[in-house]
Amino acid sequence: MSIRNGFLRMNVRALAVIGLCTAFVHPAYAFLEDAEARRAILELRQRFDSSAEEAAQMRRGMLDLQSQIESMRREMAQLNGAKEQLEREVSEIQRRQKDLAAGVDDRLRKFEPVRVQLDGLEFTADPAEKRDFDAALEKFRAGEFAEARKTFASFVNTYPSSGYVPSARFWLGNTQYAGRDYKEAIANFRSMLKAAPQHARAADAALSIANCQLELKDTKGAVKTLQDLVKDYPSSEAATTAKERLQRLK
Repeated sequence: MSIRNGFLRMNVRALAVIGLCTAFVHPAYAFLEDAEARRAILELRQRFDSSAEEAAQMRRGMLDLQSQIESMRREMAQLNGAKEQLEREVSEIQRRQKDLAAGVDDRLRKFEPVRVQLDGLEFTADPAEKRDFDAALEKFRAGEFAEARKTFASFVNTYPSSGYVPSARFWLGNTQYAGRDYKEAIANFRSMLKAAPQHARAADAALSIANCQLELKDTKGAVKTLQDLVKDYPSSEAATTAKERLQRLK
């Protein structure tokens, strides 16, 4: 009985010690758990703050990248605009060069000799010769005989070796005949026949000489001129007219 009681007392004391130890150990253990939790929270907070900073850096990086892209777009737009402007300028320069080349060609053509076929003759003439002869002939056809006379006389003096000269002398003689300057007309017609006896208007020039002689009352001279005309140009229309006049003059 005493042994049992002793054992019970021992158990009671052991439980008391265990309870006392538990009372002292539990607060320390709880303290350790709070520190770990705080450390874990701090670590999470640090990780969160680090992630937030990385996210902010990424956003700043994205904004910088977007800004660079926009800047590049503006530069590309400016380059495209400059390219289009340059293309327009190049096109304008090419057009001007083309116009300039065409203008130079036109000016050169004004000085290049031209082939002329006139009154059965073919020859080369300067553009100025052709222009001046055509202008004089236009005045004659318009009935401006006084102006045509001056223009043809100037032409003969300016271009004495021109292929136009025989024709110019023929028309000059006609303007003188129209102005009743028969002696000068005869001189021009004879100069023409001497220089170009086979000219297409040679027979007409000979007939005109006879007409001038008749106007000057030189019947003998006119008869001789008409007889030479019939002999030298027998198949011409002027020869037919000369024959008729010779019949009347007999």
